[in-house]
Amino acid sequence: MYLLVDAGNSRLKYGAHDGQHWLARAACPLDLPRLDLPEGFRARRIVVANVAGAALAGRLAPHLAQAGADIEWLRAEAGRCGVANDYADPASLGADRWAAAIGAAPLLEKDGIVVCAGTATTIDILRHDATGQARFAGGCILPGLRMMRESLARNTAGLPLAQGRFAEPPRNTHDAIATGCLLAQTGAIAGMAATLPPGAPIVLTGGNAEMLLPHLTGDIRLQPWLVLDGLLRIATEGCAR
Repeated sequence: MYLLVDAGNSRLKYGAHDGQHWLARAACPLDLPRLDLPEGFRARRIVVANVAGAALAGRLAPHLAQAGADIEWLRAEAGRCGVANDYADPASLGADRWAAAIGAAPLLEKDGIVVCAGTATTIDILRHDATGQARFAGGCILPGLRMMRESLARNTAGLPLAQGRFAEPPRNTHDAIATGCLLAQTGAIAGMAATLPPGAPIVLTGGNAEMLLPHLTGDIRLQPWLVLDGLLRIATEGCAR
């Protein structure tokens, strides 16, 4: 039995797995972490990707302890689960981006892009070297859709917190903001994809993934639980720590 936890900037997502099947996957608020696990669930391993900080870790630890296993608080490293980390300082890579890359590696038979569209949007490159090994080759980070809208409302005198929709072309201020923010996201994805050969697949995850999906073209692979998939690989493959 394995318990996997993705503590992001806005939500906590978790999953229970028996080694063959998911027994539960769900999300809860960060300020009220409550894991609704199957009755009698006892974990063999617990792996957590936490980018929400030490305070959240402190609130979460007692809930995890009830599952009855030691907790690995994931840290990025030079290599794991067949994925090499080419970051200049591998340990400085966010645990969620590292887990997403490990989760995406089995889905990408060639060089591709891994997009996590949440509070922030991360757009990372996963390459394959001459030996076929997957390599996290770096990427970019930008504000997520809501953060973009909020920054315009907070830092300008005349722009609202937009409640508009995508339009071609936008003919009111709310739609203009919504459209501009969405195009900024998809434009950044396209810009990173342009560094790879044409047709490079894009693995897409995160709370805003379905909002971006209709506006992306090419080989788009939606994976709503990608970080948990990566954490499961780490938990089950017995990779060196």
